[in-house]
Amino acid sequence: MAKLNVKKRYSIRKSRLADLKKKLEEEIGESADSFLSGNVEIAETDSDFMIYLVNRKPAIMERDGWVFPTLRAFVETPFEVRKAVVDSGAVAFMAKGADLMRPGIVSLTGDIREGRPFVIVEEKHGKPLAIAVALMDSEGILASDKGKIAKNIHYVGDDLWNLEI
Repeated sequence: MAKLNVKKRYSIRKSRLADLKKKLEEEIGESADSFLSGNVEIAETDSDFMIYLVNRKPAIMERDGWVFPTLRAFVETPFEVRKAVVDSGAVAFMAKGADLMRPGIVSLTGDIREGRPFVIVEEKHGKPLAIAVALMDSEGILASDKGKIAKNIHYVGDDLWNLEI
C-alpha cells in the first residue's frame, strides 16, 4: 500500500451512517454498534478503499461493497466472528504484508466467505496481524492443505495502521 494522503474529510450524513451500520452488521453482527459510537467522518484518500474515522481515528474501511473494522479498531474492540488464527511461523510474514497461506492456519471461524474480509490473529496472545480478503469459503479452506487462501489488504505497520489525523 502506498503512503496514504488524506485529501479531505467531512462528517457523515445520518442516512449514510445508517447504511454503514447495516453493512457493518452484515459482516460482524451485533458488534457493529460499538464501532460507530462518536463522531463519524469520511476521509477521502488516494487509497483503493474508503476510510471512516470515528473520533478522529481510522476505524472502518469500505471496499468492493463490504465494510470492515481496521486493525486499530479491532485492537480497541475485539470480536469473535470472521477470524483466522495463525501459528508463530506465519507471524513475521503476515506483519510484512504477505498473503495468507493454508499451512500457517491453526483454526478459523466457520463464517469466512469468499471475497469478504476477515481478521488474522496470532495463536499465542490473540493479537491482530492483518485483515485479508478470503479467496475461498471456510469449508474450502479447511478442505485444502496448501496454497494461498487469502489476500492481505491491511497489516500491522502499514500506512493505514500508521495513519494519524
